[in-house]
Amino acid sequence: MAFGQLPSGLSFWHPAAFLATWGGSGLLPRAPGTWGSLFTLPFAWFIADRWGSEALFIAAVAAFVAGLWASAQYLKHSTSKDPGAIVIDETAGQFLALALVPAELWWYAAGFILFRLADIFKPWPASWADRSLNGALGVMTDDIFAGIYALVVLYGAHLLIAG
Repeated sequence: MAFGQLPSGLSFWHPAAFLATWGGSGLLPRAPGTWGSLFTLPFAWFIADRWGSEALFIAAVAAFVAGLWASAQYLKHSTSKDPGAIVIDETAGQFLALALVPAELWWYAAGFILFRLADIFKPWPASWADRSLNGALGVMTDDIFAGIYALVVLYGAHLLIAG
């Protein structure tokens, strides 16, 4: 399966495919996880600006639960253990990473970078989850750990800066 293509038998308009690829952002060429995280930022900003930080925690949980379903459906049509086109896991992790900082450009840029670094380098237990968990839970969980790492660093920086 090449970038820009879904596995055989799965339509882009199927709710699981649309959600798993976060509206198709995971189908963009090169670094689909980065695209998925980037396409999540405006949603995170809107949620936080409208309903506050607590709503981003709720959005992270909702994305995780919806992602379990969407990833499981997607995996039924895929030959890969963790297809790059599935980026709903990045959405859940990115929402989590931004949950305790202000909806401001600088904080969101830092949160994006920190989350991507944690997702790429997968410090333990993200690396364990990536290697050991199978199916939809395996797809989703390592990004939650990456989101937690980014959240802790961002919130710590926010406390130091904000006083």
